[in-house]
Amino acid sequence: MATRAALRPTPVAHARGVPILGAMELTTRQAELADVALGIVGHDGMAAVTFRSVALASGWSLGAVQKAFSSKEELLRAMFARLREASGAVPPGEPGRPTLAGWLTDLMLGMLPLDDRRRTLTLQGSAFSERAAFDAATGEAIRASDDEIRGLLAQLVRRAKVEGEVAAEVEADQVAWAYLALAQGFAAQLLYDPRPENEVCERVALVVAGLLPFPTPAG
Repeated sequence: MATRAALRPTPVAHARGVPILGAMELTTRQAELADVALGIVGHDGMAAVTFRSVALASGWSLGAVQKAFSSKEELLRAMFARLREASGAVPPGEPGRPTLAGWLTDLMLGMLPLDDRRRTLTLQGSAFSERAAFDAATGEAIRASDDEIRGLLAQLVRRAKVEGEVAAEVEADQVAWAYLALAQGFAAQLLYDPRPENEVCERVALVVAGLLPFPTPAG
């Protein structure tokens, strides 16, 4: 049986020969400082994150921060690991139940910046996405995470096809790709063009329904 954890990407040490950001076990101190650094990103952007700014915001000394992380890259890896944990907004219950369309609608709404917490998470994720264009490790981390999420979503679509909930001609991999792209694009748009939650809910439900057409009745 699928569980909530099934939709959360697992850490991968390397992909295509490039070290993956976020693939590390964190101490309590590292997790605390990474969370502080993510808070800085949410308020001032990635460029504002330095050992000194993290020390100032956390109350720890500069030496303590430098002892926790041997490099800025290690701090970024810890930040990405913590962000992935915080972003696991999976609806309760078994994935894809009671209906795939309803579950995917709830999943996307949980990813969108419709309150202060989710807005901050979206800003933090956007900061890493921007960095990914110029940093191979960040890019590989996001790519690996997206690939695994798409694979898990595609599995749910295939199950729905077998069970007759979704039309047989639906391409599961294409639906998974389009779904994640739409969710990410919608989240980015809402940062600068916020909309009432009821309007967002209606649009998300229509988009998901368009991706998952019902089977055509026989006869």
